[in-house]
Amino acid sequence: MSEQSTAHITNQTTLVPAIIGWEIYLDDQGRSPHTIKAFAADLRLLASFLPPDQALGSISTQDLNNFLNWLQHDRGVPCSPKTLSRRITSIKSFFRWLHSNAVILVDPAEDVVQKSVISPLPTVLTPEEVQTILDIADQYRRSDKPDTRYYTLVSLLLTTGIKKGECLNLSPNHIDFDAPGGPLLFVRYASPQHRYKERKIPLPESWTEAYHQYSTQYELKDRLFPWSQRRLEYLLEDLSDEAGLDKHLSFDMCRWTCSLMDWRSGMEPNKIRQKLGISEVQWREVRIKLMKLAGEPSN
Repeated sequence: MSEQSTAHITNQTTLVPAIIGWEIYLDDQGRSPHTIKAFAADLRLLASFLPPDQALGSISTQDLNNFLNWLQHDRGVPCSPKTLSRRITSIKSFFRWLHSNAVILVDPAEDVVQKSVISPLPTVLTPEEVQTILDIADQYRRSDKPDTRYYTLVSLLLTTGIKKGECLNLSPNHIDFDAPGGPLLFVRYASPQHRYKERKIPLPESWTEAYHQYSTQYELKDRLFPWSQRRLEYLLEDLSDEAGLDKHLSFDMCRWTCSLMDWRSGMEPNKIRQKLGISEVQWREVRIKLMKLAGEPSN
């Protein structure tokens, strides 16, 4: 725990300055800007609900339950089950931090009931379906009239797990074939507020070989895939149709399939999170879904 972030906070301090101290603590812990922003916003909403002069030491479990009831029924702004669950997590994390640093003697959030909400499981490809898709894409690549787009696209998605928007924004200079540990894909963002999503993902030799053939066939300039989003979606649908699948191959399906393959391979969970470019808050739900998809108990 960071003593500096709680140095001037006592049980008589009000919420707003304590929240600032908590933001400093979260930043010191290396939490992503997304996580810090979301957690702090949740607590500022609590501060707007409670009397502005209410001291930390006087906040009770009933106060917190009243706040959560207000969010759901009286605020007049929709609060989805998923958002409510995150806000409860924020509250619990904040008061646990105060209690562990002896700012408050009793943690009022300890008895607040956590409401976990998990959306439906995503559709993924089986290992056999992955191989079938790659085989068909490779046939396009090696035919008499080759079309290397299929293999270059679907192999990249199944290997890296990048999102549709990230794929559409890729350019040839996002690939480093001369990196010391092997070829890398750089996922970059123009906006500073999304810089925490930037990452480097290793590329397999099979993909780099296909890429060189692809870049020879097509004149690449500013974009790695110089076609519309819909055209790329059609390419994926072509593959699932030819494979005779009853599921429509999509960017999202490739992303989840990649994550599940990494999970089953024994990749360290935090490395999967970093590879996906998601926050620790988002990872909680993703991790539960991966465990369920893998047939593992999530408790």
